[in-house]
Amino acid sequence: MGKKQILIALFLLVLPLLGFGQTFGLPDGQKHEKVKFQLVNNLIIVPIEVNGTPLSFVLDTGVSTPILFNLSDKDSIQINEVSEVTIRGLGVGEPIQALRSRNNSFKLGGIENKSQRLYVVLDKSLNFSPSLGIPIHGIIGYDLFRDFVVEMNYSSRNIKFHDPDYYTYKTNKKNQTLALSLVSKKAYVDGEVLLKDDEKVSVRMLLDTGSSDAIWLFENEVIRVPEIHYVDFLGRGLGGDVYGKRTQVKSMKLGDFTIKNAKAAFPDKESFNAIKSLGNRNGSLGGEVLKRFNIIFDYRNQKITLRKNGNFSAPFQYNFSGIDLQHDGVRYVAERLANPSGLVTEKEDTYGNVQILMENTTRLSLVPEIVVSGIRAGSPAAEAGLKEGDVILAVNGKSIHSYKLQEVLQMLNEKKGKRIRVLIERYDSDLAFTFVLKDMFEQKKP
Repeated sequence: MGKKQILIALFLLVLPLLGFGQTFGLPDGQKHEKVKFQLVNNLIIVPIEVNGTPLSFVLDTGVSTPILFNLSDKDSIQINEVSEVTIRGLGVGEPIQALRSRNNSFKLGGIENKSQRLYVVLDKSLNFSPSLGIPIHGIIGYDLFRDFVVEMNYSSRNIKFHDPDYYTYKTNKKNQTLALSLVSKKAYVDGEVLLKDDEKVSVRMLLDTGSSDAIWLFENEVIRVPEIHYVDFLGRGLGGDVYGKRTQVKSMKLGDFTIKNAKAAFPDKESFNAIKSLGNRNGSLGGEVLKRFNIIFDYRNQKITLRKNGNFSAPFQYNFSGIDLQHDGVRYVAERLANPSGLVTEKEDTYGNVQILMENTTRLSLVPEIVVSGIRAGSPAAEAGLKEGDVILAVNGKSIHSYKLQEVLQMLNEKKGKRIRVLIERYDSDLAFTFVLKDMFEQKKP
């Protein structure tokens, strides 16, 4: 299966905020707070109120201070004590203008911080919502992990934020606790990677729940890109698009857990121009690896506890087709009704349908328009003739209007060897294309 990889943010470089913000806390007498989250393309999405306005945040261990962006769907939102600042993020773009703000109220369930610091990115092009299919207004990380023992259950899709003063570890033979290093408000864990020829390489990896990818590695004298690889779009950061080489490693080891045939990527060095030094860091572990565990983050005691879950042996997700998709506005679609009732129902979805019934026989629905946002050179979709900007209408005979964006991506990348039929609209004409999904690694094997 394949999905477009989304990199929400890594490495925010700005002038430090002065002073110390108030910490997050639980209501008096409460020892923990349980919060449900959405898992979208390996990213954890949580609801947070900012100064009373409900927003959606990616929970991102790779970010130090909360960042807001894409507030266009909100009538208004108050932010306090504002000043201008320039920030630089991961990617090949230029530095961007932002606002720096202090003393804001953040509320997640019963958890609250009445004096939270944040940044607001003003560039309207920095909008990850179209690529994920749901609204995303910001990212938050270190401040929550700093103040709690965070028990993240990818299986049940909930998080428990525990008061560290009352948390007690439970003995479980299936759990393994590893040392956690905290550097510049970011968490690192040590592991081993097996690249080729049974040569094990020790690596220090950033834990990055804000990346939907699996493993990123930085090339050096010891860590080399495997011979079998292909050039790919890896994601989008605050600094722009990130490109690199997509490949596989024989295994990734964390403690006693070994993940075999793991998906990996080597980002181009140009993407890291904003970073003066990587120190002794060798890469990062993103959501496609982390979701294979239920995890306890304990920043106070600098340790992490892993327990593999039902995702552990799931196959890694590859973009076999070479197509990237995103939402691009809405369109009207007329559908015949089998049993017309004249009843209009409303759904409180981000891209929910607005339905108009005509003569009790036809339903006119306003649905999200899904377009091709990118095509990998040499991919099956590119060779078949699809182009950036094509509007997807149907995949394998199924109209895509009732499916979420991530479900459409799954249809396009189900498994290698599958024949895919795509109906698209281009310049007001409907065109059909057919291609067969190929394993990019097998193509390059002798």
